[in-house]
Amino acid sequence: MAARPLVARQPNERLQALIQEAGCSNAGLARRVNMCGAEHGLDLRYDKTSVARWLRGQQPRGRAPAVIAEALGRKLGRTVTIDEIGMANGKNLASGVGLQFSPTVLGAIEQVCELWRSDVGRRDFLSGSSVAASALVEPSRDWLISAPDGQVARTTGPRVGQSDVAAVRSMTEALVALDHQYGSGHVRPVVVHYLNSVVSGMLAGSYREAVGRDLFAAVARLTELAGYMAVDTGQPGLAQRYYIQALRLAQAAGDRGYGGYVLAASMSHLAAQLGNPREIAQLARAAQEGARGRVTPRAEAMFLAAEARGHALMGDAPAAHAAAGRAVSALEAADPGSGDDPPWIAHFDAAYLADELAHCHRDLGQAEAAARYARESLDGHPPTRARRRAIGHVLLATAQVQQREIEQACATGLKAAELLGGLRSNRGAEYLEDLQQRLEPYREEPVVREFGARMELQTAA
Repeated sequence: MAARPLVARQPNERLQALIQEAGCSNAGLARRVNMCGAEHGLDLRYDKTSVARWLRGQQPRGRAPAVIAEALGRKLGRTVTIDEIGMANGKNLASGVGLQFSPTVLGAIEQVCELWRSDVGRRDFLSGSSVAASALVEPSRDWLISAPDGQVARTTGPRVGQSDVAAVRSMTEALVALDHQYGSGHVRPVVVHYLNSVVSGMLAGSYREAVGRDLFAAVARLTELAGYMAVDTGQPGLAQRYYIQALRLAQAAGDRGYGGYVLAASMSHLAAQLGNPREIAQLARAAQEGARGRVTPRAEAMFLAAEARGHALMGDAPAAHAAAGRAVSALEAADPGSGDDPPWIAHFDAAYLADELAHCHRDLGQAEAAARYARESLDGHPPTRARRRAIGHVLLATAQVQQREIEQACATGLKAAELLGGLRSNRGAEYLEDLQQRLEPYREEPVVREFGARMELQTAA
C-alpha cells in the first residue's frame, strides 16, 4: 500500500490570537470545549495536548470546530465563527454570514443580501448550520445600545418608491396567509427567491429618507417571516440568521417596536424550541426595555407572554404567573377599534394569548389550567389558522395526558394529526412527537397502541 503523502500543516495563528484575547490557557479552553460539547450531547475528552495540536494546525472532525468556536465565543462575550478560529477547512468564508448585527446600514444591506444569496444557493454551511448559542442574546444587546441610524437614503441605483414598498407589504400578507393554511414547506422557497431576486434590488436602489425607512420596515417583516419558516422546516440555525438580520433591518427602519417583536416573538420562541429558558426571558425583557413607550398595549401583551413562557420553562411559577397576569391586563387594555396597532401585531388576539398561557401552564405541570387555555385558543382560532389549531389540539391533548385522561388525549391528538396531514410543517410534527413521548408510559393501553399505529400510517403516507 502506498504511503500517504505528508502535508505540512500551518500554525493556526487565528486560534492562537483568540485564545490570547480570551485569556485562556490551553487546559482551560479544553475544559470549556468539553463542557460546551456535553450541552450538545457530545462526549468530548480534549485536554491541553489537544489544544496544542490545534494550534499546530490539526483540525478536529465533525462538530468539534463549531463547539470550539462557541466555547471561545462564550468566554469573549460575542459570536465567534469557525472561520475566525481558522477551522473553516476551505469552506466559504461567509460561514458566519447573518450572525452579525452590522454597525452600519451599508453593512446590514450587504449581509442580508449575502444571506439570501446563500440560502437560494443552498450553501452547505447554511443548511447544516446549528444555532450559535452566544448569538441568541448578543444581538439584543447590540440593538439595545446602538445609536439610531442617522440616514438611510441612497442616491445610486434604480429609483425605489412607495409603490415598491407597498408591493413588498402585499406580498408579505399573501405569503403569511398561505403559510398559516399550508405550512412553510410549501411557501418558504417562494419567500427566499423573492427576497433574493426582487427585494435585494430594491435595497441596492436609490430612495429618499422616508421611503428608505418604510422599505427597511417592510423588508424586516418579510425577513422575519423567512426566519419563522426556517423554524417550521426544521432549520433553526438558519432561522437564527434571518432573525438577527430582521432585527438589524428594523433598526434601520427606526422601528423599535418591531425590533422588540423580533426579539420576543421570534428569537425567544427559537430559544424555547432549543430548550434555553433563561434566554427566552432575557430576550423578552430586552424587547420590553428597548421598545418601552413605543408600542401599543397589544404588543406589550405579547412581550409579557413571551417572558412568562421563559419563567414557566425554568419552573418559576410566581414569576410566570406575574408576567402572564400583566399580559392579560395589557391585552384587555388594547382597543381593537383604535387603529393604533401596526400590522405586525394585529394578529395577536385573545386566542394567541390563550395559546401562550396554555404553554406556560403545561410547562408548570398545571394541567387543568393548560387544558382550559388550550380550549380557549381553539375556540378563537379560525379554520384558516390550520397550523395554530393543530398545535392547540396537541396542547389540549398534552394537558389531558397530564390529567391521565388517556382516551380523550388520543382522540384530541388524532384531530391534530388530521390537520397536520394537510400541512408541511416540521414544527407541528415536533409537537406530535412530544405528545407521543408523553403517552409512552401508557403504551400498553389499546387506545395508545391504536394512536401509535395511526401515527405510523400517517408518517408512511
